[in-house]
Amino acid sequence: MYSGTTLTNKSGAILGAHQKIDRVAYKYLQKITPGEDVKDFPSLKSILHFEGKNGPDGIKRKSPAKDEPWHFYDPFDSDDTQLLEIIDNHYKELVKQLKKGTPEKAAFDTAWLAHAVVDGLTPAHHFPYEEKLEELRGGGMHERDSIKNKILIPGETPGESVKNNWQMWGFGGLMSMHAAFEAGVAIIMAPISMKKAIPTDTDLELLAEIGYEEYFKRAAREIAMLDMYDRFHDKGWTPKLVRDVRNHLGPVIIKTVCMVWYSAMREAGMLKGKK
Repeated sequence: MYSGTTLTNKSGAILGAHQKIDRVAYKYLQKITPGEDVKDFPSLKSILHFEGKNGPDGIKRKSPAKDEPWHFYDPFDSDDTQLLEIIDNHYKELVKQLKKGTPEKAAFDTAWLAHAVVDGLTPAHHFPYEEKLEELRGGGMHERDSIKNKILIPGETPGESVKNNWQMWGFGGLMSMHAAFEAGVAIIMAPISMKKAIPTDTDLELLAEIGYEEYFKRAAREIAMLDMYDRFHDKGWTPKLVRDVRNHLGPVIIKTVCMVWYSAMREAGMLKGKK
C-alpha cells in the first residue's frame, strides 16, 4: 500500500494509505479499550514516525534487495508463510516491549506490524509479483542490488531490454499497474472515516476464539475473493470498484489492524477484564 514518497516523514501525511489506516485504526482502538489501558500503548505520533521514510518502504529505497521486507501473500496457499512469519515476529516483539514498558521500541513494532498486515490484505499484494518479476528479469531478485538495477530491466539485446522495461513500467505494466492501484486506493480512502471498521463485540469474541493470525488469514481471503486487482486490470477504476474500496477493502483492513493491536495489548496483560 502507498505510504508516500519516503523522502521525508511527512510525505505521506495526506495521501499515505498506511498513515491513514494507522490513524483510523488507532482512533477505533481507543473506542474499544478502557482509557487507563490504552495510555500505555505507543502514541499515534510515535507510531507514524516509523512509517514512510522510517517504515518498510523506506528500506526499499535505501538498500534495494538487501534486508528488503517482502510483503506479498497468497491467501489461498497454505505454504506461503513468509509474510506470516514477518507479522508474527513483529507481533511477538510488540507484546514483549509492551510488557517491558519500552514505548519507542514498541512504537517501531506497532508500525511495522501494521504495515505488514496492511500489505498482506492489499489486493495488489495478492498478485504473484515476484514470479512475474523473475520472468521479466530472467534471473533472481538478488540482482536488484542498486537503484539503477532495481529500476531497469535487463535484456539480451537492446530491443528485448526496451520490451522488458515497457512490460514493467509502461501502460498496464507490472509495476505501473501496481502503483496505479495503490495510489488510487490512497486517494479514495483519504477523505472518509470508515465507521464500518469499528470492531464490534462479535469481532472481539471471534478474535478471542481464533487468535490474531487466523483473524488476519480470514480477512485476507475475504478480500481476495472480490478479485479487485483483476477487475482493476481489466476495466480500471469503475464506480463499483470505488465503492468496494470505500465500503469493504478500507474497513476490513482498518478493523484487522485494530484487532491485531488489540490482541497484542491483551496478550501483554494491558486489558483488565476484557476479552
